[in-house]
Amino acid sequence: MLLKGARTFVVRDAGGFVAHVNMPGWLKPKPTDHGQGPLAMVVESILDPGHQIAMHEHRNDEIISWVPDGVMRHDDKAAGRLVIDRDHLMVMNAGVSFWHSEETLASDPPLRMLQILVRPRAVDLEPKIQYGAMPAAAANVWRHLVGPEGEGAAPFYVRSAIDFFDMRLDAGLRVEFPQKQGRDLYFYVFSGSVVVDRQTFAEGEQGLHLSDDKLEVEAQSASTLVAFLLDPNASITMQGTVGDHKKIPPAIIIRAFLRWRKFRHMWRRHLSHRRSKTEKAI
Repeated sequence: MLLKGARTFVVRDAGGFVAHVNMPGWLKPKPTDHGQGPLAMVVESILDPGHQIAMHEHRNDEIISWVPDGVMRHDDKAAGRLVIDRDHLMVMNAGVSFWHSEETLASDPPLRMLQILVRPRAVDLEPKIQYGAMPAAAANVWRHLVGPEGEGAAPFYVRSAIDFFDMRLDAGLRVEFPQKQGRDLYFYVFSGSVVVDRQTFAEGEQGLHLSDDKLEVEAQSASTLVAFLLDPNASITMQGTVGDHKKIPPAIIIRAFLRWRKFRHMWRRHLSHRRSKTEKAI
């Protein structure tokens, strides 16, 4: 089953820093969790040049920082200053506690990136940070960037049952999504427009495939997208300071909101249809 999600309605604007928060679990018709197994959320972050997010703490989140556009400047007391861009990736295994800051210089280009919040397998693990060059990207081929700790299939790891891939797909080409037995697939269109299972997904839209069956994606225009293979039954902790923040609405409220939004959409279509019939009659 492929579930489509529109561009998220959860947007935080802090003046110069805008976060579009995508909740994979909310794509389900009757969500019970904002996340899907080990994947808590995918945040599209936009930071204007010359802005800083002051030193702050993370706990019990595994955070992947993926930057296809612009430059993100990270600072912490353990690793010091790091620059994440289209050639470099950072994974913050926050564990029991990790403090850091983020900024862009006035001379930097606008930053648009994904910050991916993964739920670790257990609470209060050892804090670590991974940073380095990514493997060279090949057009129209999935690049495996992050995998579960200990498997060694990807250059970076998280302490959970999830794999992360990215790809730039040329217009008109079709490829298969990555597959793994027993894993669900979640994908996010960072730019462009693609067709999956006869459904069109534009920039900022997302899909959740509740199956490990084969699935293909075709680009309508040059597109950049990311994909995750995740174990929906993995052992996880849900105590992340960001990924499972206490202010995230409970599932029962989201169910009611989604029903209301669906009803509103149907009612507007009904009114539009009636208005059109009236105008034709006149």
